[in-house]
Amino acid sequence: MSNHYDVAVVGAGIMGLALAWVAARDGKSVVVFERDRQSVGASIRNFGMVWPIGQPPGAMHAMAMASRGHWCRLAQQAGFWLSECGSLHLAHREDEWNVLQEFAAAAPSLGFDCQLLTPGEVRSKAAAANPDGLRGGLWSPTELAVDPRQAIRLLPEFLHASLGVQFHFSTQVGDVKTGVVTTSAGQTVTADQILVASGSDFETLFPAAFAASGLRRCKLQMMRTGTQANGWRIGPHLAGGLTLRFNANFAHCPSMTRLRQRIAMEAPELDRYGIHVMAAQNQDGEVILGDSHEYGDDVTPFDKHEIDVLMLRELRALVRLEDWTIAQRWHGIYAKHPSLPYVENTSLPGVKLVTGLGGGGMTLSFGLAERLV
Repeated sequence: MSNHYDVAVVGAGIMGLALAWVAARDGKSVVVFERDRQSVGASIRNFGMVWPIGQPPGAMHAMAMASRGHWCRLAQQAGFWLSECGSLHLAHREDEWNVLQEFAAAAPSLGFDCQLLTPGEVRSKAAAANPDGLRGGLWSPTELAVDPRQAIRLLPEFLHASLGVQFHFSTQVGDVKTGVVTTSAGQTVTADQILVASGSDFETLFPAAFAASGLRRCKLQMMRTGTQANGWRIGPHLAGGLTLRFNANFAHCPSMTRLRQRIAMEAPELDRYGIHVMAAQNQDGEVILGDSHEYGDDVTPFDKHEIDVLMLRELRALVRLEDWTIAQRWHGIYAKHPSLPYVENTSLPGVKLVTGLGGGGMTLSFGLAERLV
């Protein structure tokens, strides 16, 4: 193990890999420490959606779009699958359609590229869209699909081979001080800058900083089907009215209040578990489905069958799949701040902690890394 680097990164999830890439691209010597054989946290337990349409207008949307460009280039360079599939928000209720119309009217002034589609136009783009009661959709061309498990596996190989980034997997970091990273085995590395991107558990190294951060954990249950037969594809990423209430960019729409009230009255169980449903498809034809949101003391190691039943109920109202057989179920946990899009801590000289991107890690990491390094 070399003794000194310009930059040391703790964590090889998507945020850590983005930080390593930016630093190495800019000519710095970089080392990355990861306690597992590869990242096994939220970075591989997600839809694989790069989702600029979900970011609020202004700086965060610009960051998402910058990150999108980097994803496209890195997919070509590192050899992982990527699809410029775009996204469709589907409206099956009047209040959902009203929100989409209001957003589309404001979109040009907010910097979003999107357009309203009739039910027939929706069906021409998305074979999986449920036509029953469909009022229309909002099409956005900016969203990407990647397979997070593949990308997280191939990116370290690319960063090492092309930019000389050194990786130490299965290596637990035991201590971080200004200029020094010490592993649990007692090995030390010095670095001019240390970047800690350890996801939902940076309190292991910085318990006081975590306690003061306002972060809380969020657990999401997800599932995927097997490969859809005969190459059948759902089309773009699909989301519905439940998702509108989770994305900050739709919050300004006047009809959002009515939509929230209707859901709370008709289906309070969806608010109880933070359920909003989306569908994405990977290169193997498997459809990734989810998700739910449980916070704080409700985060346990045990998944709830009731949540899966509710998600599938709502998904069947939103989309039609050729084969609904569920091949795999899992949950992910990420850190989320109640009001901030991410948390950055620089209280220790020469050390930056970054976490709390919530569900925006895949969307924001490369753009955010350029600001942090």
